[in-house]
Amino acid sequence: MKTRPGTADSAGTADSAAGRAEAAARVWRGMRTLVLDLHDRRREVGEALGLSFVRAKALRSLAAGPLTMRQLAERLATDAPYTTVVVDDLQRRGLVRRGAHAGDRRLRIVTLTLAGADAAEVAERILGRPPEPVLDLDDADLAALDRIVAKLLGTGRVPDSAVVAASVRHA
Repeated sequence: MKTRPGTADSAGTADSAAGRAEAAARVWRGMRTLVLDLHDRRREVGEALGLSFVRAKALRSLAAGPLTMRQLAERLATDAPYTTVVVDDLQRRGLVRRGAHAGDRRLRIVTLTLAGADAAEVAERILGRPPEPVLDLDDADLAALDRIVAKLLGTGRVPDSAVVAASVRHA
């Protein structure tokens, strides 16, 4: 008797592992498609703020508090020269301030202005709006998805965008 992929018995271990890997790849493709292809909000954020998405991402990264230029570059996954271009532009627009680190004058600290905090909140509001297919899930499916996403994030709980937005106001 042949086992189905994803089921385990002593004879079907390899089949089971292959089935799990195939299912995991299918789920990952589905998640990517859902978030990045069908319901990508990056363009909407850019249009609402008049900024490229990487600049909006910088503002959102700074919402939790000031960062050094190096820390910001790491969060943005950009190199130092490009991070400088991004911060220069945000500073010209009055969305961030750059100053010397109190403990190490060689380091530059980037901080949101009130206008920058407002822009970060707008971006978070847009990105945090669930797409229709998620809103259309029944209660049991939504609870299951919430539990699974929290487990995948390793937090036990998915961050609430209202909490993220509140942290922007206190930055």
